[in-house]
Amino acid sequence: MLRVGRKSQAESGCPAAPFLRYREIIAGVYISYPFCAQKCTYCNFASGVFSSDLRDRYIATLAAQLREALWPWTPETVYLGGGTPSQTDPRVFLDPIPGRPWLEATIEAAPGTIDAARAIAWRQAGINRVSLGVQSFVARELARTGRKHNAETVARDVAALREAGIESINVDLIAGLPAQTRASWSESLDWLERLNVPHASVYMLEVDDDSRLGREILAHGARYGAAEVPDDDAIAEFYEIAVERLDRAGLKRYEISNFARVGFESRHNLKYWRREPYLGFGADAHSFDGEWRWRNAESAAEYVNRPGAIDRVAADATGERFFLGLRLEEGIDGDWSPFADAIRRFIGDGLLQFDGARLRLTDRGVLLSNEVFAEFVEVAA
Repeated sequence: MLRVGRKSQAESGCPAAPFLRYREIIAGVYISYPFCAQKCTYCNFASGVFSSDLRDRYIATLAAQLREALWPWTPETVYLGGGTPSQTDPRVFLDPIPGRPWLEATIEAAPGTIDAARAIAWRQAGINRVSLGVQSFVARELARTGRKHNAETVARDVAALREAGIESINVDLIAGLPAQTRASWSESLDWLERLNVPHASVYMLEVDDDSRLGREILAHGARYGAAEVPDDDAIAEFYEIAVERLDRAGLKRYEISNFARVGFESRHNLKYWRREPYLGFGADAHSFDGEWRWRNAESAAEYVNRPGAIDRVAADATGERFFLGLRLEEGIDGDWSPFADAIRRFIGDGLLQFDGARLRLTDRGVLLSNEVFAEFVEVAA
C-alpha cells in the first residue's frame, strides 16, 4: 500500500551554491512549518505539538534564512507545508521570496483554521492555492484520528476561500482509516463531489510503526481504532472506488494519489515527480538541483540549532527517472534498457504497459506500485 504522506515531500533544503548553474530554470520553493495543534494518530512525520518558545525561535530562524538566501533564479512555485502553517501568518516567510505573483503558491490548512479575514490576507500575500487536510468527512473516523473538524467546517472553509478569490482548492482524503466502511467512504466522496473542488488527493493508509496508531496495532491494543483498520483488500477497493467516482466528476488521476480538473494540477508537486529543481527551507526539508540532493535537520529543535543543509548526496538520475516518473499518469519515455529485464517481467505480470512510446503503470500496477518502485531502486543500486 502507499504510505500516507505529505503531497510532496521529497521537499526541503537550504539556499546553496549548486543552484547557481541553474540560472535558466524556474524552480520551486518549499517551506516547512512543522507545528500542529494536535498530532494525528496515524502520523509519523517530524511535525507535532511543541512549545510556544520553540515555535517562536523556529519562525525567527526560518525567516532569517529566507531573508539571507541567494536567489540566482526567480521561483515559479511556492509551497508552505507542515504541520499546520495555516495557524501562523505566512507573510513572514513569503515576503522575502522573489517572484510574486508566483505561478502557484500553496498553503496547507487544517479545517477550522480559516475565516474570511484570513483567506483575504492569504490572497493578498500571494497565495492562490489551498490544500485542506480533511482526511474524512465522517465523524466517527475523524474522532479516531484526533481531528477536530466536521463536514460542515470544511464546507465553510471552502466558501470562505472562494469568497476571497481562491478557487484552486485541494482536499486530502485517506482510504483505510479506522472504522471506515464502503458506506462511510461513499459519504466522504459524496461530500467531495458536493463541494466541487478542482483537486483531490487520495492516500491509501499504510500504518507506520512510529505512529501512535502503529504502536497500538503492534501491541494488539484497541485505542485509536487500532482493531478497526480495514484490511489491504478493502483499502484497495476504496481507492478504486475513488478513482472511478472522481473521474466521473471530472477529476482525472494525473499521479498515483492526485486527481484534478485540467489546469488545476499541482504545479509545485509536479516538480518533484519530473525531477525539476526545488529548494527547501525549514525542518526536515529537502532540496534538489538536478544533480545533488540535500536535506535540513529533521526536527524543529535541531533545525533551530543547525539550520544549514546536511546529508548532501548525489542523485541517482537513472533510478529516480523511473520511480518518480512512473508515479505520473503520463509515464516516462526514453531509454529503459538499464531495467530491461525487470520491465519485461512487470509488463508480463500486468503491472506496467508500453505503448511503443511511453512506459506507464497499469491500474493493477498502481495498487502494487511500491513493489514496482522497489525493484528499480534495487536494480539501480
